[in-house]
Amino acid sequence: MKIAVRMDDITPDMNWENFYFFQALFEKAGITPLLGIVPENRDENLKREAPHKDFYKIMAELGKKGYCFAMHGCYHLYTTKRGGLFPLNHFSEFAGVPYEEQKKLLTLGKRKLEEYGIVTDMFMAPAHSYDKNTLKALKELGFTKMTDGFGKAPYRYGGFTFYPIAFRLNSALKKNDGVTTMVLHANTVSEADKKRYERIFNEYGEKMISYSEYLREPSVRRTVFGTASERLAARIKFMLTSVRNK
Repeated sequence: MKIAVRMDDITPDMNWENFYFFQALFEKAGITPLLGIVPENRDENLKREAPHKDFYKIMAELGKKGYCFAMHGCYHLYTTKRGGLFPLNHFSEFAGVPYEEQKKLLTLGKRKLEEYGIVTDMFMAPAHSYDKNTLKALKELGFTKMTDGFGKAPYRYGGFTFYPIAFRLNSALKKNDGVTTMVLHANTVSEADKKRYERIFNEYGEKMISYSEYLREPSVRRTVFGTASERLAARIKFMLTSVRNK
């Protein structure tokens, strides 16, 4: 199975040492990832150091190297306890929020990124959580792509193309067919995590692809059965994660 990479929680005040660690892995593997940029970070959990004054200059340089970008919410603040259409988590910045409020947040986020030269039609929902109103507002704002869902190929649903993430990374790495996404959170990786990712890149580097290549993969139509199966799988993963964390 081919593996693309996305990095969540990209902000001026993120853990830059960990970010550069992964950047080195990408360069060694000869790939470029998708970066989920938070337009205006208000999540204290993501604030790891003083904001980098050249953040958007660095992002622009990475864009020239082939990095792709997604808008990762707006403030990255969880205001509801809803799982939405892809219930991997039961908290959200968007799911359960009235449509007009969602559109206001999304409009603000889009404008802030574009003010700094980041233009994208891909959305990355904080906590993977969004609902029908999120999709409606995103569509009206010109977004056409979502980085979420489960599957072994991009799929079309609700007027969007979805680029799935791995249900279980270890299983995905051992499969031969299809393509999916490895999700990375640089802020929270430990030294043990780094060693694990180094091993993964060394052992499975030939399966890694740039996210721009993933975007060129042909998409399939998502059936009603496929949508129901995906939501059930998300609920199962949520329950399994909840049990492990108790």
